Amino acid sequence: MPIEPLPLNAAAIQTLSQVATATITTVLLKKGLRNVWLRGTRPLAANQPRLVGRAFTLRFVPAREDLATPASWGAPISTRAAIEAMPAGCIAVVGALGVTDAGIFGDILCARMKKRGVAGLVSDGVVRDLAGVLGTGLPVWCQGTAAPASVTGLTFVGWQEAIACGGVAVFPNDVIVVDDDGAVLIPAALLDDVIAASVEQERLEGWIMGQVEQGVPLPGLYPPNEENAARYQAWAKGNAA
Repeated sequence: MPIEPLPLNAAAIQTLSQVATATITTVLLKKGLRNVWLRGTRPLAANQPRLVGRAFTLRFVPAREDLATPASWGAPISTRAAIEAMPAGCIAVVGALGVTDAGIFGDILCARMKKRGVAGLVSDGVVRDLAGVLGTGLPVWCQGTAAPASVTGLTFVGWQEAIACGGVAVFPNDVIVVDDDGAVLIPAALLDDVIAASVEQERLEGWIMGQVEQGVPLPGLYPPNEENAARYQAWAKGNAA
């Protein structure tokens, strides 16, 4: 059975929308998680906003001719049915096996997702109907575009279950942050810890950048040695809100 989507509180969205995916990968690395960046998730258009949302997962497997047919688009288990289950604010994360010659979604499906309030689409596959998809205004991160339909290379098998996307295990309701560097996954159970550590990491790196601009050499600064760590702590205390 599909897992019920969960909302993400506004405070978490607001905080993480100010944190770069590069920072989040550093924070997760310090927690022992190395495989959290979804490979192949590139912005389809320039100047897409940084997005934060719960993962709503969709899973494809390799095409099998008796199943991957145009008739399957009207089946109870279909991408069309999955879209109708997507809550507003989620990020659709589609495991497409890295297939780049079959478009998983086109303009009509993306338009429906936009209408339902879906925040964005992330996939290790590709989309089709490029001009139409861009015209919907739905932010998309994927490997590019291809004209053939999904059934030429993939079979859709379900939603809201564990998937592989870009070589990363994605579970329903994990948190996705996506920007110009691509999509990063935050395990749902680690969300609060990652938020706190990410805010501190961004603040530290902002201070380090200021020191670099003043001409301070990098050794002992990035990462800070004991002396520079003490300087940072003093600065942070003096600039506490």
